[in-house]
Amino acid sequence: MNFLLMDSLQLRLFFLYRETFVFDCSAAEKKPKTDSNSDAGASEETGSDKVLAFTVSPSGKLVALTDDTKRLVLFHCGDSWQRISIRWVVRRCTSLVFSQAEDEVLVADKSGDVYSFSVVEPQREGELRMGHLSMVLAVTMSLNDEYVITADRDEKIRVSHLRSPYNIQSFCLGHQQFVSALLVPSGYPHWLLSGSGDGTVKLWEYKSGKRLQSWDLQQLEDTLSSEADKDKKPTVCRISSSPDGHHIAVLCERVSAVQFFTLQLQGEEKLTPHSRLSLPLCPLDMTFDPDGQLWVLMDSSDAPLQIYTHRQDSWQVQSQVNDFIYPTTGKFTHYKQRKVKIENKEGVFFYIFNNDY
Repeated sequence: MNFLLMDSLQLRLFFLYRETFVFDCSAAEKKPKTDSNSDAGASEETGSDKVLAFTVSPSGKLVALTDDTKRLVLFHCGDSWQRISIRWVVRRCTSLVFSQAEDEVLVADKSGDVYSFSVVEPQREGELRMGHLSMVLAVTMSLNDEYVITADRDEKIRVSHLRSPYNIQSFCLGHQQFVSALLVPSGYPHWLLSGSGDGTVKLWEYKSGKRLQSWDLQQLEDTLSSEADKDKKPTVCRISSSPDGHHIAVLCERVSAVQFFTLQLQGEEKLTPHSRLSLPLCPLDMTFDPDGQLWVLMDSSDAPLQIYTHRQDSWQVQSQVNDFIYPTTGKFTHYKQRKVKIENKEGVFFYIFNNDY
């Protein structure tokens, strides 16, 4: 089994006990300087090489990352990793996603624009596809590559046709704060889950923009730690679905718990609260593996990864993964802006990634 760790500057591929691949953004090629002063991003020509966003293609054969020096780096994953290209984005990016066909990667930036970069022609410059009036915080695609779904800081979710983004299919409106997470769940190609700074998770029929359900996560808590917490809405930072789409896990910033839902086609309530898993520390990120186990990345140097399995209608800890956190450069002491990616024996990739807004 392989592990991929990403700190703020480096992408590292590990076997269990030895390092095999490193890409260091700070040592990567720099953007050639130009004499033009008309570039809209001219004030951002320099950066600290910190990784801002990261994504893996559906098959796990491709990885893309972008940093605050405005690089877009494309990798091919396999027995041996290979950097395919380094290209340059206009402005610093907030979110990335590969198409299901893996022929392009969409890049959203802080000005609200979304660019398409070809995978087939890895040296070709990006093409502007669409724009928002505010920062785009999340971007995803329908499972058939027909629609691109974007969410911004002004509470809006927009559903656009991928091949003609000026043709807007619908808006999904109802959040009261910025929209921070989007997911088209496995097995439910016509539904969309969204999370927001307003502390809610909503289920949509995205082609029509119809809201099917909404849950206030604060109301699902057993207790609040103080009276002051009643006025603080948890910010949803990650929504993940099991491979069959039946289990939905929701993670919020600075909340030491995972909220589980079940998703089903039948019945009046499609999205139903299932349970709340209390954790010893605030998790940084999570993902389901192909076997339906939930991997949770913890802010801990002793037990950074915990694996949970669904048994007898409850989520129980399966094991902890500790050994991989000792690279040749020394022990990692914190996991802010860390990413973890695992290749299982079937060659299917999944990953864990934390990024602060």
